[in-house]
Amino acid sequence: MALLQISEPGGKSSAPAHRIAVGIDLGTTNSLVSASCGSGVEVLPDEHGNYLLPSIVNYSSSTEPVVGIAAKERLVDDPKNTIASAKRLLGRALSEVSNTPLFQHFDFDQEQADAAPAIITAAGVKNPIQVSADILKALVDTAESCLKAKLEGAVITVPAYFNDAQRQQTKDAAKLIDLKVLRLLNEPTAAAVAYGLDSKDQGNVVVFDLGGGTFDVSLLSLQKGVFEVLATGGDTALGGDDFDHLIADRIKQAAGIQELNLMDNAKLLSHANSIKHQLSDSDSVAVDFLGWSGSISADEFKQITEDLIKRTILTCRRVIRDAKLEVEDIDNIVMVGGSTRMPVVREAVEEYFGKAPLTDIDPDKVVAIGAGIQADVLIGNKSADDFLLLDVTPLSLGIETMGELVEKIIPRNTTIPVAKAQEFTTFKDGQTAMSLHVVQGERELVSDCRSLARFELRDIPPMVAGAAKIRVTYQVDADGLLSVMAEELSTAKTAEIQVKPSYGLDADAIEQMLQASHDNAKADMEVRALREAQIEAQQLIDAISSAKAVDGNLLSGDESLQIDAAIAQLQALFEEGTSAQIHELTEEINRVSSGFAARRMDLHIGEALKGETIDEVEQ
Repeated sequence: MALLQISEPGGKSSAPAHRIAVGIDLGTTNSLVSASCGSGVEVLPDEHGNYLLPSIVNYSSSTEPVVGIAAKERLVDDPKNTIASAKRLLGRALSEVSNTPLFQHFDFDQEQADAAPAIITAAGVKNPIQVSADILKALVDTAESCLKAKLEGAVITVPAYFNDAQRQQTKDAAKLIDLKVLRLLNEPTAAAVAYGLDSKDQGNVVVFDLGGGTFDVSLLSLQKGVFEVLATGGDTALGGDDFDHLIADRIKQAAGIQELNLMDNAKLLSHANSIKHQLSDSDSVAVDFLGWSGSISADEFKQITEDLIKRTILTCRRVIRDAKLEVEDIDNIVMVGGSTRMPVVREAVEEYFGKAPLTDIDPDKVVAIGAGIQADVLIGNKSADDFLLLDVTPLSLGIETMGELVEKIIPRNTTIPVAKAQEFTTFKDGQTAMSLHVVQGERELVSDCRSLARFELRDIPPMVAGAAKIRVTYQVDADGLLSVMAEELSTAKTAEIQVKPSYGLDADAIEQMLQASHDNAKADMEVRALREAQIEAQQLIDAISSAKAVDGNLLSGDESLQIDAAIAQLQALFEEGTSAQIHELTEEINRVSSGFAARRMDLHIGEALKGETIDEVEQ
């Protein structure tokens, strides 16, 4: 018998239980955790009252991993076993990171060249997924201690420009500690959530996010509670760490220092970081390092970091162009990330946009607060109708077609989650299998794009070329992860793949892909037109050859010579002809072979109808 819950007459119905979910800003330099605490979402402090958890882990053979401030203190004394900026290793190949200044002092496991870079420590081999998991565990412990309850899920933020591999490895890190990921949320979008709900801003907003190790720019349209990302851009290898290295290089140059041991180098970087912070409030900072005394002024700092500042502004310009807007169309600029506290950054942003950026919310906390707001919605404590959040794909997703051409299935800056399908067919008679090549990028040729995955669809019924129908579906989920399915429609045979590449793009390669697509747009379209003309011409040549092999007796001698001569002329154009010339000659071959095609059709229709009555045909 079913039970019906009732209450006393006039009594109040019991309030639904508040479920516990947190927002996590898993940063390169510092990480934070936030949660809804009655009056609103707040960043949660650890037992010592610290809101920022340094994203640093120390591994020794005798103890559990040491995370945060205590690990940061060991950067100087035990640099080989202390891993900082692990976020920069996510989704990267060993060859991409082993010789970079930030990681060159580590001993990497060379046998794992095709997997995530693995660092040899006193506690064993550690990869960036494990390091990230240890940081996440420290944040979860802080949250559960503050909230006096076990977590039911988390929204974790990632840079908007993180690719599939980097996003998947972030989720893998959470899985290692049994943390349920409600959603991966782009960091700039999280900041827009925080500002949009607090200040009710409307219009076009640029989120300028310069953290310790990554840089992102997102252009969002905020209208009536709808947050739509119009365009994104960024650099996964640009952040506050790079400013520290430039200060350190200037000190070494001024002091005449060529090389430093690991301990002194760690001390210098720590000293450079302190100088950077002091220059936010002072015109000059005294320097005393290894017996050398001097100073670095704010003007000198501006000079040595000029190229880094230019890179951030160029990214802003590119994002605005991608959204087909002008600088004058931007209503507000939101500053996110501790590195945006630098006056040189704020001045450059204000000069470019012609208006002062918003800094109402602590730039260190704003992403975590936005993630916490989203977590409260997704766990069910708050109506999802309060706001609608729309992210976008940062790069186009496509498939290789004949001629090594890219057919874009999901264009760049498409709102996600999204699913799109397109139908393809076979190229050869009797083809029973199809190889599918998934690519990412903006160029027209496969060789100029990034290869994501390959898989095959088999058991296609043998038919003439062009008769089979293959539907290919691309689906990107809310976390930006891609799955691809191919289905032969007459038999319902399917093949599917989840795209989880072993490592991601080098940051420079990401920038080059976007720049190259703009620089080579005209040439790419000309190449595509030529390839398409060549494919169409080859299909016609193959069809005529097959027809002649079966019904060559229907051709007169003159017709055969005329068709052969035109085909030879067309094939000669494949090497040096233009698309227009190939199209013109293709049409000429269609014209001279039209009589042959008509006789073939009459013959085969006649054979098909032979012996049938009119009534039977009509039925």
